[in-house]
Amino acid sequence: MVVTIIGLGLIGGSMSLALKDRGFATRVIGVESNPEHAARAVELGLADICMSLEDAVAASDLVILATPINATEIILPLLLDQVDKQVVFDVGSTKLALCRLVAQHSKRGRFVATHPMWGTENSGPDAAVKHAFKQKATVICNADESDDDALNLVKDIYALLEMHLVYMEADAHDMHVAYISHISHITSFALANTVLEKEREEDAIFELASGGFESTVRLAKSNAAMWVPIFMQNRDNVLDVLNEHISQLRKFKSCLEKENYDYLQELIENANGIRRILK
Repeated sequence: MVVTIIGLGLIGGSMSLALKDRGFATRVIGVESNPEHAARAVELGLADICMSLEDAVAASDLVILATPINATEIILPLLLDQVDKQVVFDVGSTKLALCRLVAQHSKRGRFVATHPMWGTENSGPDAAVKHAFKQKATVICNADESDDDALNLVKDIYALLEMHLVYMEADAHDMHVAYISHISHITSFALANTVLEKEREEDAIFELASGGFESTVRLAKSNAAMWVPIFMQNRDNVLDVLNEHISQLRKFKSCLEKENYDYLQELIENANGIRRILK
């Protein structure tokens, strides 16, 4: 099958490696707005060739849209204008605005809205990882709006990648990822800024940062060009979870101010309950 991947960064590049490795993609065509990324993607074997969007779609059976969400909003309607029997799916972190955008498009059925729940803090073609998606979850949103053959093809692809499927409506997806993913990034960005503001000695940060700090701020290395559009798209849900997070922080602050260490212990023990879910 000839596969076009628009955006050969972390997710798109990793998707290419996986589909090639499993023999699903006989040819991968890349579409890249950055000429340096396009050349590097071909050099790394993420794409056999890079083409214009129009030429790539015409030559493909399947199109994977792996751009930042603000670019996806622009590209998806253009893609659907061009497709005939091709299947299109995206891998973006927000879904409601995108699904609403193309809800009335005559080719809406050729599109499957998906979100593979995997990523790292890295970006660009060099960030692509082989076997990245194994044993992770993929969310498929508004499945009843996709044609049966398009939906089945995408399901088969994710099964080939050894991912398990979760079905949600787009609004529910955006709410849940605000709690599970988006707040983690905001927390990491804020903590990194706190340390950079207060700790002026870079050597001290490097030498003293333990595994706990390093793992907590790892996400602060994530690309702003990707995350600002996500926060914009999911603003209301992110604000809800951010308000709750701030409320929880105030509880810890109050415990220390009032030397209420019994309640502090209670808060920590309550948080330990996450072990029941994340073992």
